[in-house]
Amino acid sequence: MKSSLLALALMSTIATHGFAESSVIPLWPEGVPGAKSGLGAEHREDGRISNVAEPTLTVFAPAVDKPNGTAVIICPGGGYVHLSTEREGVQYANWLSTLGVTSFVLKYRMVEFGHPAPLQDVLRAVRIVRARAAEFKINPDRIGVMGSSAGGHLAASAGTLFDNPAGKTGAALDAVNARPDFLILMYPVITMEDHAVHAGSRRALLGAHPTPELLRLLSVEKQVTAATPPTLLIQTQEDQTVPVENSILFFQALTQAHVPAEMYLFEHGSHGMGMRAGLGTASDWPRRAEEWLRARGLLTAPVH
Repeated sequence: MKSSLLALALMSTIATHGFAESSVIPLWPEGVPGAKSGLGAEHREDGRISNVAEPTLTVFAPAVDKPNGTAVIICPGGGYVHLSTEREGVQYANWLSTLGVTSFVLKYRMVEFGHPAPLQDVLRAVRIVRARAAEFKINPDRIGVMGSSAGGHLAASAGTLFDNPAGKTGAALDAVNARPDFLILMYPVITMEDHAVHAGSRRALLGAHPTPELLRLLSVEKQVTAATPPTLLIQTQEDQTVPVENSILFFQALTQAHVPAEMYLFEHGSHGMGMRAGLGTASDWPRRAEEWLRARGLLTAPVH
C-alpha cells in the first residue's frame, strides 16, 4: 500500500520526463549517481553494447491477445564489460512476449563504474517498474528479474541484496520495494571466491584487489535468506566459461534457506547459448522455463 501511494505521488514527476511516450525509459532522469565525465560515447557493435553511462530500460509489450500481468526485467550478460543485448536481451523479451509477459531489457553500468553501480541500476529498475505497474498494466507482485552470465549475477544480486544500503541513492524511489518476486538465472556468475569464480566478471565489478568484505558481499550464494525469491536456474555441464558449480552453490543456498527453487543442468551446450537450436536437451530450456512460470501461476491472465 505504501509503495502504491508513493507511486501515485511520483507519477507527476515521472511524467515530466516523457517516460510514457517512449519505449526507452531513463533510469536516472534526475542524474546518474556517481556520473563520470570523459567516458566518451556508448559503443554498439554486433548486438553488444559497452561503455554505458546512461542506464535505461527498453519496454517490450506482451502479445496483444494474452497479456497476463507478469513482468520480467532482463539483464544481459557480458562479464560486466559489455552487454549481449540482442542474444540475451531482445531475444528473450520477444520469447516472453509470446507468453503474455511484459519485458524490460536493462542497459546497466559496468566496468567503467564498478560496484555498486550495477546493483543500483537493477534495483532502480525494479522500483520503477513496480511504481508504474498500473501504467504498464502489470501486477506489482509479479515482477521478476532474469539474467545471463554476469547478468545472472546481477539478477541474483537483486534477489539477495534488495535491501542493501549500497543499492540506494537517497532518491524518493528508494522507498519502493525493490525485491523481485522471482528469478530466472541463465548460466549465472554467482560466487566471487576463487574455487569457482569467473575471474573476468570479478575484476570488472570489484577491481583487481577487492576487500574480503566485498568478496563476501558479492558472493551472492552467501547472501541468500528466506526472503530470496523463488528461483529457476539453467546451466550446462559443458560450460567452459562460468563453472557449473556457480548454479549448484546458489541452488544449495536456496535449499538451505527453504526457498522454492528448480534447477536444470544439461549435459551439452556452451556458455552464452541463448536460444540456439542443436544443443541437445539444452535447447529445450525455454519450454522448461515456460512450465516453471506456468506452475507458479505467473502465466495466468488476470480475472476481470
